[in-house]
Amino acid sequence: MASDQLQQQAQLAMVLGSDTAPFETLISHLMSSSNEQRSSAEALFNLAKQTSPDTLALKLAHLLQLSPHPEARAMAAVLLRKLLTRDDAYLWPRLSLPTQSSLKSSMLSCIQREEAKSISKKICDTVSELASGILPDNGWPELLPFVFQCVSSDSSKLQESAFLIVAQLSQYVGETLTPHIKHLHGVFLQCLTSESASSDVKIAALNAVISFVQCLSNSNERDRFQDVLPAMIRTLTESLNNGNEATAQEALELLIELAGTEPRFLRRQLLDIVGSMLQIAEAESLEESTRHLAVEFLVTLAEARERAPGMVRKLPQFIDRLFAVLMKMLEDVEDDPAWYSAETEDEDAGETSNYSMGQECLDRLAIALGGNTIVPVAYQQFSAYLVASEWQKHHASLIALAQIAEGCSKVMIKNLQQVVSMVLSQFQSPHPRVRWAAINAIGQLSTDLGPDLQNQHHQRVLPALAAAMDDLQNPRVQAHAASAVLNFSENCTPEILAPYLDGIVSKLLVLLQNGKQMVQEGALTALASVADSSQEHFQKYYDVVMPYLKTILMNATDKSKRMLRAKSMECISLVGMAVGKDKFKEDARQVMEVLMSLQGTEMEADDPITSYMLQAWARLCKCLGQDFLPYMDVVMPPLLQSAQLKPDVTITSADSENEAEDSDDESMETIILGDKRIGIKTSVLEEKATACNMLCCYADELKEGFFPWIDQVALTLVPLLKFYFHEEVRRAAVSAMPELMRSAKLAIEKGEAQGRDLSYLKQLSDYIIPNMLEALHKEPDTEICVSMLEAINECLQISGNLLDEGKIRSIVDELKQVMTASSSRKRERGERANAEDFDAEEGELIKEENEQEEEIFDQVGEILGTLVKTFKASFLPFFDELSSYLTPMWGRDKTAEERRIAICIFDDVAEQCRDAAFKYYDTYLPFVLEACNDESPEVRQAAVYGLGVCAEFGGSVFKPLVGEALSRLNVVIQQPNARQSENAMAYDNAVSAVGKICLFHRDSIDSSQVLPAWLNCLPLSNDVIEAKVVHDQLCSMVERQDVDLLGPNNQYLPKIITVFAEVLTGKDVVTQETAGRMVNILRQLQQTLPPSALGSIWSTLKPEQQHALQSMLSS
Repeated sequence: MASDQLQQQAQLAMVLGSDTAPFETLISHLMSSSNEQRSSAEALFNLAKQTSPDTLALKLAHLLQLSPHPEARAMAAVLLRKLLTRDDAYLWPRLSLPTQSSLKSSMLSCIQREEAKSISKKICDTVSELASGILPDNGWPELLPFVFQCVSSDSSKLQESAFLIVAQLSQYVGETLTPHIKHLHGVFLQCLTSESASSDVKIAALNAVISFVQCLSNSNERDRFQDVLPAMIRTLTESLNNGNEATAQEALELLIELAGTEPRFLRRQLLDIVGSMLQIAEAESLEESTRHLAVEFLVTLAEARERAPGMVRKLPQFIDRLFAVLMKMLEDVEDDPAWYSAETEDEDAGETSNYSMGQECLDRLAIALGGNTIVPVAYQQFSAYLVASEWQKHHASLIALAQIAEGCSKVMIKNLQQVVSMVLSQFQSPHPRVRWAAINAIGQLSTDLGPDLQNQHHQRVLPALAAAMDDLQNPRVQAHAASAVLNFSENCTPEILAPYLDGIVSKLLVLLQNGKQMVQEGALTALASVADSSQEHFQKYYDVVMPYLKTILMNATDKSKRMLRAKSMECISLVGMAVGKDKFKEDARQVMEVLMSLQGTEMEADDPITSYMLQAWARLCKCLGQDFLPYMDVVMPPLLQSAQLKPDVTITSADSENEAEDSDDESMETIILGDKRIGIKTSVLEEKATACNMLCCYADELKEGFFPWIDQVALTLVPLLKFYFHEEVRRAAVSAMPELMRSAKLAIEKGEAQGRDLSYLKQLSDYIIPNMLEALHKEPDTEICVSMLEAINECLQISGNLLDEGKIRSIVDELKQVMTASSSRKRERGERANAEDFDAEEGELIKEENEQEEEIFDQVGEILGTLVKTFKASFLPFFDELSSYLTPMWGRDKTAEERRIAICIFDDVAEQCRDAAFKYYDTYLPFVLEACNDESPEVRQAAVYGLGVCAEFGGSVFKPLVGEALSRLNVVIQQPNARQSENAMAYDNAVSAVGKICLFHRDSIDSSQVLPAWLNCLPLSNDVIEAKVVHDQLCSMVERQDVDLLGPNNQYLPKIITVFAEVLTGKDVVTQETAGRMVNILRQLQQTLPPSALGSIWSTLKPEQQHALQSMLSS
């Protein structure tokens, strides 16, 4: 061992000695293709780094300066950059001052001497890397003077290097350049307007000015560069005019970046810039990739809504011309014979890169600009295209319509008739590809415009799709018609589907026997969806359909038929769920035997059966319920294995050249994080997400039966709350948390928890809740935040008072954080509303984005309600901390939903904490009284409910307010359309509140007036909870023979009997116990009242009410 070390020391001494040859050899070995040679060179290099950093750095600098071999110089520049990068191996602070000084001057002289452009660029990278670490502390005062000197030199090579460094410093340490803004402005302007500067220098200057403008935080500073913009654009147009498209493409890529990050910088010259870009996009003489970049610039600008809301909508003709360019791109589709073979791999036969670009950009443009802007332009261009003779134009219109539907759905729903007619007319086209595109459009519209499309046009669409399934000459059209049936039925009620089932199911069974696998697969997925959407209506087809499905499952064993077999599993399990356990039980056993034998076989990594099988098992469990438990030992091990899959990640540098080819690989998803490009294998993520969803399903379905697996599943899923590679995995993990706790609680309560008691539930909740809070703190997606809050609330309800004070403290702190983050997001959106071009469409979008914030506040309110219900007055010290976050929500500047939630929180506190809540009455009651007459019915409901709570529990504190409360409630009750749908809940709650005032504050009211008025409002029928309370109160008052209620000479008795009759024959508006008491009262009245009096009351009732009451009284 010691001899090895001695040998290494000797080698090192030789390599770092005065002879340069051994060091050059070491560097060439670091680039060797032989693993052995390379790893021993790496070991030696790392030893030099640890023991002789100064010598190593100087040797590299010397090599960079003097080696005649370009690859050695390039490698030296790369190695120096790595040593000077601020990471774990950062060498700079370990170097002596003379070495540091020598390195700095040597790198600057290398920039001057190096002739090879690619190496020059690497040296600039190294200089910028080092400068970004030491420039802010004035550690390299010579650098900027050197850069400015290079910029104004005659050498275009030096100018280019200098601009490269400026661009990188702008990105790393822009603040060190800002003091030189005036000088830089002059330099950029001079270079970009110069006649003599080469195109390479101008592109470098363009890159530098764009990077610099982006690093300026202040818009006034950015505006100083407005006069450079025309020259920036001229750089692009000049390169195109000189036929130098490669340079133009570089310029376009830089301008696209600027359009995405600083769109408002372009605003003053928008017309010219957009005009130039449209000309490039329209110029058919240019290369496709150049035109695509111009289109990308325009679409990026349209998408930069957050930074420049509404800006491009104001441009005359912009949308018309861009839309026309994209439509023209869609025409670029060839009638490739391979398309007609209907093999899956030829799915996009005949589609060109123009066609794909057109599709993608139409989708993005519609989402960015919305229907009001896009639809008029689109319909105008479609109508011209649809009367043309070429099939490609018809095809283009239908593809475009499908692409814009998502972004334009709100506007398109308003004229569905026109859209549907346009598409259905093309079902008769003589060209199969046009018929395919029409079916494709119906499928897409069913998703984007559903369920309106299904509800209004089923009688036109379903027969058209059924007819398309008969296109025997074109199996691809048949298969696509089946897929469109799937899209249509996903957004459809069983009632709508039922009348068409005979026709559709029989056609799909015919397609199942087609020779083309693509057609069979389409038919299987359509059958599965139709069964799922029609539920019990599918029972009558079961006996015909199931044998076909089982045959495919048993016989499609060939590798080429893997997908077919996988889809048969999906179909069988969905049909089983639709028809229910009794019908499916026998077949389910056979199917599970097949799945169990498959589970035991070794499958290839890319076999689709794995994922389909995970889902099929879970559906079988949903269908069979507790009968599924015996199979869990087979199902769980592979399921946990899939849920625990590690993501297959590759990390490279974002600017590495060889990544461009990989970016088209559909099995990889790419994310850019800082200067790293992260590639992730999507199939692994999808399998993991499916498995996590299935775990959640089992816990939900099996309840206490899931107990044996809780520990393993919790340990698997809790860490995935922070799995940032895939949203679906996080969603599934979030949904599973309350299911696991519920399963544990039920098992403990039912004595099925293997002897564990509530301490186990506490242990589980102490593991889950803090982890959820931590994940919530870091969650980037607002929608998932809402789900997390919802799941935390469910967990709190399950764990109840097992929570200790420390956990409550962390929950409250996190709620503060959530509300702060939410209000700052709203504030940022508010700032967007101050932009110059802000318009109604943008206002609409902001409103939609803010609705998610309302959902967040709603869930915060729910959590506070749970904590108040669980801990009552002992929670109030925490509640007091939150009041500064809640009180602003009562303001008139807040939305109705925010005001409603704030009132509900107070209602909960008053109801649960009773006397302890009196201290809040002075602050909150004035708001509640005012809110009783709010224009929003939901706010009114929350407010009048709150008055009822305060009347019941407020005692003497509420007494002085009784008069005002009654008059406010009276306004709600007397409103002309008080009992109509949107007002009905507020009405019922107001009547209930008046009842409580009568009950608890009778001495403060004129009861001979108020009670008959209250009785007159009964019965209640909308808010069933309040209805039960009020009807019980009425019953008690009659039992006590309340004089004010019965009136002088019992004059209100007929009304009371009528109310009883309506309540007893109504739907779910009275508890069983109250109903029994009401029937007893009516029996007594039968005994005591004269028959004529009772008869006249009886005659006012409906015949069916009379009949129902007779049978109740006689039973």
